[in-house]
Amino acid sequence: MKSNKEIMDYAEEAILHTYNRFPVILDHGDGVYLYDVEGKKYLDFAAGIAVCAFGYNVKEYNDALKAQIDRLIHVSNLYYTEPMAEAAHKLTEACGLKKVFFTNSGTEAIEGAIKLARKYAWTRDNGSTDHEIIAMNHSFHGRSIGALSVTGNPHYQEAFKPLIDKVVFAEYNNLEDVISKITDKTCAIIMETIQGEGGIYPADKEFLQGIRKICDEKDILLILDEIQCGMGRTGKMFAYEYYDVKPDILTVAKALGCGVPVGAFVAGEKVEKAMVAGDHGSTYGGNPLAAAAANVVFDMFKSRNILDNVNEVGGYLEQKLLSLVEKYDFIKETRGMGLMRGLEFDIPVGDIVSKCIASGLLIISAGANIIRFVPPLVITKEHVDEMFTALDGVLAQL
Repeated sequence: MKSNKEIMDYAEEAILHTYNRFPVILDHGDGVYLYDVEGKKYLDFAAGIAVCAFGYNVKEYNDALKAQIDRLIHVSNLYYTEPMAEAAHKLTEACGLKKVFFTNSGTEAIEGAIKLARKYAWTRDNGSTDHEIIAMNHSFHGRSIGALSVTGNPHYQEAFKPLIDKVVFAEYNNLEDVISKITDKTCAIIMETIQGEGGIYPADKEFLQGIRKICDEKDILLILDEIQCGMGRTGKMFAYEYYDVKPDILTVAKALGCGVPVGAFVAGEKVEKAMVAGDHGSTYGGNPLAAAAANVVFDMFKSRNILDNVNEVGGYLEQKLLSLVEKYDFIKETRGMGLMRGLEFDIPVGDIVSKCIASGLLIISAGANIIRFVPPLVITKEHVDEMFTALDGVLAQL
């Protein structure tokens, strides 16, 4: 049996070094716990970065995938499959929009949303190609060139310019600033309903409703990125439901497949016919295995009353985090919704995260000074208590 170091060295020989991975080699999971190759147990409060909504080794989910593997894994989008049709209907029913394009990732969903917005404007304006998109500072939408172009963080962009042009950035939660950036060329405004990588910042209700109003008045498309904050994480299936608005285009991924790579962009009635045959494609997008994962995910949300659990346990998690804010003067605040929470520090959190992992708690950061809590949506109050004890133990030693 290879040692941990041998396995890590073996991986580094062949894998492009684009991640500074923690020195943990995970082997299997059960419930909300993960185990490394030496059998050490970890309470998971990261969920594969908000992906594994039901945790690990869940029989209903596993059985659905195994059954689909025995039937059909892939045929391409040259043909229809029943799993894809069912998944599309479940997604449109859940979000209230009209037509779905399945992708392999959140980044690809963003790419498709950008293309859909530009195609709508191109058709409306008789072939004009000088349209602008407004995006938000401190946003994160993915790592491809198109997604980077609407990501409001120069650090991610600087080595990869030139990006796609005609993208203008505005201040999140500053409606006046957004309005000041709108011109007669603006075709879309893209934003996360809750900024994730940017620090767990929910949109203010007045801000998002104001953007929806100005978009309606000026025929501008509203693209809401719910790749991280969607699929039940906030206590509603999609976070925008709290704001009494609806996007023209929605992007979703992560917990849509709960570990099987699948994403989607969903078009509302206004834009559902903008793309036609040949405008977009994906060899793997919505293949039977990915669609089977999405189908069982939607079924399990209902059968297991996941949203009720998120609301109950999310409120409990908030109270425990507030007690840490009160206890430690180097913690500034906590914010978020449901089981998407951030804890902001006056100090860098990298060492805190590493010490928590060493103690058997998996947590992740959002930026240099924020710990992000995005656990499986099935956690209990007892799991919150277990997390709190571990984190408090690390903080007490600072």
